[in-house]
Amino acid sequence: MTIDEVTLDYPDEVVTAAHVRYVTLPGVAGPVALVTLDNGHDHTRPSTFGPAGLRSLLAAVDGIEAHDPPVAAIAVTGKPFIFSVGADLGFRSSITEADRLRPSLDALGRLGHDAFARLGSGRLGGRRVPTFALVNGAVLGGGLELALHCDYRALSAGIPALAFPEVFLGLVPAWGGTQLLPNLIGADRAVSVIIDNALSQNRTLRGSIAFELGIGDVLLEPADFLEEALAWVGRVLREEIDPVAGRRPVERGAAWADAVARGRALADARLHGAAPAAYRALDLIALAETADRASGFAAETQALADLSVSGELAAGLYAFDLVQKRAKRPVGGPDPSLARPVTKVGVVGAGLMAAQLALVFAHRLEVPVVLTDIDSERLDAGVANVHREIDNLLLRHRISADQANRYKANVTGSRTLDAFADADLVIEAVFEDLAVKQAVFAELEAVVAPTAVLLTNTSALSITEMAARLAHPERVAGLHFFNPVSVLPLVEVVRAARTDDATVATTLAVARTLRKDAVLVADAPAFVVNRLLTRFLGEVLGAAEQGTPIEQVDHALDPLGLPMSPLVLLSLVGPPVALHVAETLHATFPDRFRAPTSLARLVEAGRGSVYTTGPDGTQIVDPSAAAALRSAAGVRPRTAAEVREAALRALAEEIHLMLTEKIVAEAADIDLCMILGAGWPFHLGGITPYLDRTGISEAVTGERFAPPGVATTRR
Repeated sequence: MTIDEVTLDYPDEVVTAAHVRYVTLPGVAGPVALVTLDNGHDHTRPSTFGPAGLRSLLAAVDGIEAHDPPVAAIAVTGKPFIFSVGADLGFRSSITEADRLRPSLDALGRLGHDAFARLGSGRLGGRRVPTFALVNGAVLGGGLELALHCDYRALSAGIPALAFPEVFLGLVPAWGGTQLLPNLIGADRAVSVIIDNALSQNRTLRGSIAFELGIGDVLLEPADFLEEALAWVGRVLREEIDPVAGRRPVERGAAWADAVARGRALADARLHGAAPAAYRALDLIALAETADRASGFAAETQALADLSVSGELAAGLYAFDLVQKRAKRPVGGPDPSLARPVTKVGVVGAGLMAAQLALVFAHRLEVPVVLTDIDSERLDAGVANVHREIDNLLLRHRISADQANRYKANVTGSRTLDAFADADLVIEAVFEDLAVKQAVFAELEAVVAPTAVLLTNTSALSITEMAARLAHPERVAGLHFFNPVSVLPLVEVVRAARTDDATVATTLAVARTLRKDAVLVADAPAFVVNRLLTRFLGEVLGAAEQGTPIEQVDHALDPLGLPMSPLVLLSLVGPPVALHVAETLHATFPDRFRAPTSLARLVEAGRGSVYTTGPDGTQIVDPSAAAALRSAAGVRPRTAAEVREAALRALAEEIHLMLTEKIVAEAADIDLCMILGAGWPFHLGGITPYLDRTGISEAVTGERFAPPGVATTRR
């Protein structure tokens, strides 16, 4: 397939046009060609590069070359708030014929290299002019690569996100990033940006941090950025300053090799070889030390073509689409216009979870929040905890001093529920006991207004039963947050048997204002994430009970590349919490959820983890915890492969049953829950694409969770 044929494959491209205007700068002979990248939409639809957009960039440079008088330089910038967020990922998803996938991505890779090199080289006919990237806003992936192709870079201090997300998705930076970045800032810093940040849940950099790393030559304030950046361009062209002189020297040899080795250790620790993209990116960074640009760029294009046909990339793009689209528009929700306004929030309880909830409501809703507790000391401590976290937000420059004062004034405590009389929404975060929660709701109903929404943060109990004795159970729903509340983006919005549409609409609207991604789920024990993780963990603990060594049990799932091993996850959740959920599920589904006797022994022994610290400071298995987990009547130890297969088959069975029970609308919602609530990696696509890709779903249920071609390479 030739480059000319690529455009035929993506008729739905939202084209980012390269608009050119000519700017005269004082003391500079000849105009500066200012190229603005703009797809014609506002900042909510960031500019991306597909085939037509890359051709527009090439055409712009052709026009600049023909301009009379000749230009003194080329500068490229973006529309307001956005420089460019890279390749249009929809291009890859638009290719439905498997035999066209590799040649299409190969052609797009070469087209991107051609377009960026054409602008970045500044070669206009028989002469060369300097090139500048004026990075005014968000810049990701291919957008950052375009900036790296230029001779000089001005960064706005207002850049909210600068990153190479490719490895996170299952790709590599393939338009020059793996070759240009390490030769600009050094291999070690490049490994941090390309590998470490991508594998840390796609961490991004602010403009100031990117400047400190050496990605930019100057950092300018966002107010009047373009005018200040052009003034800086003029100073460079008049030779008043030399940006290159301020760059750090790049260390090669042993330092370069050590950086690549560090990257491989990071990839091994987080992926265990489960996904190829990080390793291909590291190979390319290693190559960049000595390769000429032509060879390095060709290797990038080859890697892009190879990865384009991998199951991990198909799953990664599917997961990206879920997070970017489905998470923003929950499936199955009622008409949003039914949502009621929320001007005051009540939180029942003052413990750690209650304080986290109060903080997020005060910060995001910016309304009065009242905590209640029968214990004055506990209540005062809870309010103080919230105020302390507000101060931390101020110290981290997340909020202003005025905001901090306002939020603290909004968060108060009360020993009586009367303080909720004018609250529009009350959420309880008390002890996980059904009778206790029923009593709380009964007391609340006697106090709050008839239109107030009553929510529970329960992790496993029946919300229908909680509301059963109320006069108005229709206004009770679940809003299940994940710990830590400020970090994990998922909330499960739970519709009980009698919850009405207005309550669901209000809860979904609140979740959106809290900047949380909501999945609407039916009221069933442990909902989605906790139900699946408990079934999964049950198989792991079952293997430990049978005498399988703890280390072998805990690392049996390493080939999936999960963010943490099962027993480390248990430590994070806390054995008492895990025990409560496991007991609830065993009581409801005793045929599938084994009695958590070993977990109960661990809790009774007071062990918060199966690990402890050895004499040399390393993590070792706690012998007493291992003894608590092991059953005296063990059958036989299992191999790692047997543990892994049992856990995955259990997940496939449970997911199939959850879909049959209509706990969620589709398998995609289960994947979304696992990605956002449990941190499962994009290269798995959550979980169901992996089960489809490996054949486990069909072996267990007799069918796939999605048709061939959905998040897999089978067509």
